[in-house]
Amino acid sequence: MSHQPSAPPAVTGPSVQSTPARSLLARLGEPRVLSWLSVVIVLAGWELAVIALALNPIYLPRPSRIVVALFEMFRTGGLTSDLVATLSRIFGGFFLALGLGVALGVWMATSERVRAVADTFIAALYPLPKVTLIPLLIIWLGTGGPFMLTISMLGAFFPIVINTVLGIGQCDQGLVLAARDLGASRRQIIRMVLLPSAIPSIFAGIRLGLGVSIILVVAAEMVIGKVGLGARLYLAGQVLETEQVFAVLIVLATLGIVVTKAQDMIDVRLGHWRVN
Repeated sequence: MSHQPSAPPAVTGPSVQSTPARSLLARLGEPRVLSWLSVVIVLAGWELAVIALALNPIYLPRPSRIVVALFEMFRTGGLTSDLVATLSRIFGGFFLALGLGVALGVWMATSERVRAVADTFIAALYPLPKVTLIPLLIIWLGTGGPFMLTISMLGAFFPIVINTVLGIGQCDQGLVLAARDLGASRRQIIRMVLLPSAIPSIFAGIRLGLGVSIILVVAAEMVIGKVGLGARLYLAGQVLETEQVFAVLIVLATLGIVVTKAQDMIDVRLGHWRVN
């Protein structure tokens, strides 16, 4: 009677058993996962520290209570209207600054006379803290929509102008001469050569300008606003509603993240257009 040889037992070495663990560690080490994991760890530590130390919520509330306050503020509708008001003021002034700033920057970069005239005014006004202009703008424009749009526009205008001039100034002059030899007009050279080459610099100005616009609008709302995130932040602080203060700060932080990611996506697309 013959015996069939039995199959050898499965080998389960340490490398096979540790593969899932290594895979999990590799995933946790990915930049995107790691960034969100760090946020979770900080929030969990915050929550546990407040509970363990029995801190007064007036000074530092728990993150869970802040989230509850945030949803409650959105549910009642007040925070939604404040967010819409703030966004309309920020982007209304920003788009005005974008159009005027790029146009003036191109004009300055292509005309020595215009640059000679504008340089002095920009050198004087750009370092001036724009918050100091709030009292003067209130006298001139009041506290309504024109004031908010103007303060937002001033925040973004100068970085966009300066970076547009720098970007066009760094354009390869060989490309300009080649376009002229091919019979391109002044307008075609600006549109097809100068502006595409200045895209990275212009976008750097947009990043700086939009950030300053957000700061100025929120600061102005805290001073004279009745509606908006800044006004809500100031009123919550006045009545010691710390949870609401943190809730508004979360909204502002989220707005910053969304704006930054949107700028990154647009920058990539414009980079492809520039290369093409």
